[in-house]
Amino acid sequence: MNSSTRVEHDLLGEREIPADAYYGIQTLRAYENFNISKVRLYQFSPFIRAFATVKKAAAISNYKVGVLEDKIKDAIVSACDDLIADKYHDQFIIDMFQGGAGTSTNMNVNEVIANRALEIMGHKKGEYQYLHPNNHVNLSQSTNDSYPTALKLALDFYCQRLLGKMDVLINSFLNKKEELGDRLKMGRTHLQDAVPMTAGQEFNAFATMIKAERKLIEDFRELLYEINMGATAIGTGLNAPSNYPETCAKVLRDLTGKPFYTSKDLVQATQDTSAYVALSGNLRLLATRLSKIANDIRLQSSGPRAGLGQYRIPQMQPGSSIMPGKVNPVIPEVVNQACFHIMGIDHTIAMASEGGQLQLNVFEPVMAFNLFTGIVMLSNICETFATRCIDGIEMNEHYCREQVLSNIGLVTALNPHLGYEVSTRIAKKAQESGGSIYNIVLAEKLMDQKTLDEIISPENMVYPLLKHQA
Repeated sequence: MNSSTRVEHDLLGEREIPADAYYGIQTLRAYENFNISKVRLYQFSPFIRAFATVKKAAAISNYKVGVLEDKIKDAIVSACDDLIADKYHDQFIIDMFQGGAGTSTNMNVNEVIANRALEIMGHKKGEYQYLHPNNHVNLSQSTNDSYPTALKLALDFYCQRLLGKMDVLINSFLNKKEELGDRLKMGRTHLQDAVPMTAGQEFNAFATMIKAERKLIEDFRELLYEINMGATAIGTGLNAPSNYPETCAKVLRDLTGKPFYTSKDLVQATQDTSAYVALSGNLRLLATRLSKIANDIRLQSSGPRAGLGQYRIPQMQPGSSIMPGKVNPVIPEVVNQACFHIMGIDHTIAMASEGGQLQLNVFEPVMAFNLFTGIVMLSNICETFATRCIDGIEMNEHYCREQVLSNIGLVTALNPHLGYEVSTRIAKKAQESGGSIYNIVLAEKLMDQKTLDEIISPENMVYPLLKHQA
């Protein structure tokens, strides 16, 4: 050993640790063992802050139930406050992919808090005889209760941020609804002409889709407040005072303002990861709807001259290295790709949850990584889609209206008046001759012009329910 290192020991022996490192020997071993994704814990600051909040609550609770002395509690709390303030996050060096059910993450947190607390008490890093990562920072806990509790707290934060970004997208759709209003366009089914609609109706439908997903995610957050602190290893509460679980839940409520409560069945709560599967399913639903909307926008903006050409989306960058003047719908395309990734994430999380065995699910780290990644991506998707595509959409209004007025789909409005057979014959004649429904009906004297004008008016076809109610 030299002045730049210190020696720490564990079950497997001794190792030299950088003298200025706040992490310890177990973090070092995990760093060496798990060089898998190269995505490090410090890249998810909300998770570090959440873990620090849980450790702070644990220290305060241990003091309240009489198993931790005041000065050690104060040092741990102060160290946790540093982490909550985003200090020392560079010390969380382990890979997000790891064996051990999150023990490496928990020990990374325990060691950083312990060594920072030792400094606060006037001791050197590694002088664990005064304040120990396991004996004090991890007191009355196991990875198996502190990790999922921190994970739920972090997910609550990420979900709140996602809800805000969803609001941005919803507002973009609603603003576009107001902007385009009653401008007519053709609706389509099976990629074939159907009946008229307005652009406002289309964008309102998009907003309604995302609102529905927003409510599901908002409702889901209630599942995140059930915690298993005090369960320790498998839910039996071994090594935790009997009044610790409820005390810790109350302290967490006080620290966060969130309605955390202790699970009624800690054995079940320690092994059951269905809440993460439920959240992942909600994320998949959101991704599915976002991708469908991106498909619709991309298809309707196809062209600009040989496609549908109903909308013009913002031109964001040149689209080809060989075709001058070509511009691609890059924002809808990236929305699609991100959504495909999130759908894959959902499958990973389902497999990880199902793969849990007996009293513990050891695959929570991959669930945590994928949930954090998925929520961050969806948040970015919503904001990017809104600000770099939806807000700048323009409608090819004259072209769209001409499509409506010349479209054979208008014959649908004649069904109640002329019957399906006659309407079908008129439609076929219009297709074969290239003529308009309007002129054929008048030529065959099937209806007088005034009546026909009222029935076949695209505006009346778009709002039949409102007309009926009036």
